[in-house]
Amino acid sequence: MIKILNITKKYGGHFALDAVNIQVDKGELFGVIGPDGAGKTTLFRLVTSLLVPDDGTIIVNGYDTVEDYRSIRKIIGYMPGRFSLYHDLSVEENLRFYATVFGTTVEENYDLVRDIYSHIEPFRNRLAGKLSGGMKQKLALSCALIHRPEILVLDEPTTGVDAVSRKEFWEMLKRIQNEGITILVSTPYMDEAQLCDRVAFLQEGQIMTVNTPQGIINDYPRELFALRAKDIYKLVLDLKSYHGTHTSLLFGHEIHYTERSKSIDHERLTMYLEEKGHEEIIIEKIEPGIEDSFLEYMRES
Repeated sequence: MIKILNITKKYGGHFALDAVNIQVDKGELFGVIGPDGAGKTTLFRLVTSLLVPDDGTIIVNGYDTVEDYRSIRKIIGYMPGRFSLYHDLSVEENLRFYATVFGTTVEENYDLVRDIYSHIEPFRNRLAGKLSGGMKQKLALSCALIHRPEILVLDEPTTGVDAVSRKEFWEMLKRIQNEGITILVSTPYMDEAQLCDRVAFLQEGQIMTVNTPQGIINDYPRELFALRAKDIYKLVLDLKSYHGTHTSLLFGHEIHYTERSKSIDHERLTMYLEEKGHEEIIIEKIEPGIEDSFLEYMRES
């Protein structure tokens, strides 16, 4: 469905994307994961034919994004990272406008957006600029879907949205996927990455890995431990000074810890921490999450 082949894009002397290769299969919910500045937005603008690559090719359902951009825009629904609908038009006016642009009507494709639009339909006469973050998100998604696209491209759609709206949004994406629509979505949130069929880790314009979420977790190369003590912040500092430490990262009220040897010497580590004055020391082995895996890839890259 989407073939991204050796894509390179530069701004001045800076590589926003450097020889990126990804293939997204038909009907897949594919996630591109990475921090701000990784190149996600540039990649999505290239896929939607809004930018031209410096090198490489992108094929979307058989169409080249440079030569066949008009055809591509008919089959793609795009939701950019920033809310880009008309603030001075009402909810209903925005939806009808986008339907008209694509030569269709709201009534013709209402069944596809019903579950989403029903949340905001009671406010159909409200100006789009006056909506809450979650409601803007639902309106933008409705407008991206109203022409029944074959591919939906979403650039960080839940950034700045509350946790409840984020959960609702991903439930909507799963229903949209069940309609046979291929979804390409970017996110900085690791919990959202686990909801994708496959994910690509993007860092500084380069792909670090492409795999299923569980496959990425299974590839984690070390034993991972959760460490807790009475003074968690002192524990962070002392672990950074410990000669055996490979990684020591604060996750809420515990530290996710690995050693250089890939396995841990409990006795030696406990003695070191006790010598540093720590009390109520707990060391337990845990299974890595996708965020642990991503941070390990970043460290090794």
